[in-house]
Amino acid sequence: MSEQGQGGIARNEPQCGSEQLIAAAGEYDRLGATDLYALNILELSGAMTPGELGTRTGLTTGPTTRLIDRLERAGYVRRATDPGDRRKVIVEPIAQPADLDTVLAPARRKIGEIIGGYSPEQREFLFDYFARAADALQQAAGEISSAGTSHG
Repeated sequence: MSEQGQGGIARNEPQCGSEQLIAAAGEYDRLGATDLYALNILELSGAMTPGELGTRTGLTTGPTTRLIDRLERAGYVRRATDPGDRRKVIVEPIAQPADLDTVLAPARRKIGEIIGGYSPEQREFLFDYFARAADALQQAAGEISSAGTSHG
């Protein structure tokens, strides 16, 4: 049984398993979970500043720099000048780990089977929810970061 948290959202629900999946995929290609997480963010969202990547991954500036250095050495990202503001640097994805699609195929297949069990209307609702929830979580992370900075 789960307790009701703020906003009526149940707490103590089972974990979704994404952490285990990322760790398993990382072990396969010798990348850390944070490395894969960052690559996924860059693949889905496109190029961004190191600060944006740090915010999205939850890393401070030092660990973000080391993360980008590792990914750059491995050939997955590059630092480039922001075309809109040449004073800024952006991090661009240029490759993904070899065989990552193959490694993730079982998870994608299983998720596809689950989604396939829903009606088109239910899928539309689910996709809308997850898109809106992801945006809300990003906004909340920004607010938390801003609040933390103003306390320091």
